[in-house]
Amino acid sequence: MATPPTSSTFVEGDRPGPLYLTWDDIAAATRTLAEQAVAAGAPQAVVGIVRGGMIPAVWIAHRLGIHDVRAVEVTHTTSDGVNAAKTTLPTARNPASLGDLTGLDVLLVDDIAGSGATLAHTARMIRDLHPIRVRTAVLAVNRANWTQGADPRRCIDYIASLTDTWVVFPWEGQHER
Repeated sequence: MATPPTSSTFVEGDRPGPLYLTWDDIAAATRTLAEQAVAAGAPQAVVGIVRGGMIPAVWIAHRLGIHDVRAVEVTHTTSDGVNAAKTTLPTARNPASLGDLTGLDVLLVDDIAGSGATLAHTARMIRDLHPIRVRTAVLAVNRANWTQGADPRRCIDYIASLTDTWVVFPWEGQHER
């Protein structure tokens, strides 16, 4: 069985078919995002979007020495498959898990921004909790699915990589062996 293509450098650009990332790619990307975030002042809390955003959120929090890590489940796809169908709007399943964010500098993390709707919806939810600042970070943006109008670099504070294809992360269990 053929080994799927991987990205050892996790660079911008077009790729045919899904892009299969490795754990080394994730380590490099979380290092990049942590460096970008701390350059603008270390956040006080990191929020990961469940499920995929929790792994990079925890890695970034460790890299920054932040102990306040929170999770919120917001979904916009109907399944985990490649090019899965989208729901009409992102849905939050546990918004109370965010707790009190009043006066905190918050970094919101997800693994991928496809259309950008989940990240934008979750950022609005967090802003409604009165933090002093909300910044967003993603491992990758799939420009082929982006629907937020402006260039993703104008909508998301920290982006490790831009691509034009579906991204498969090592924790998704879809890598062929």
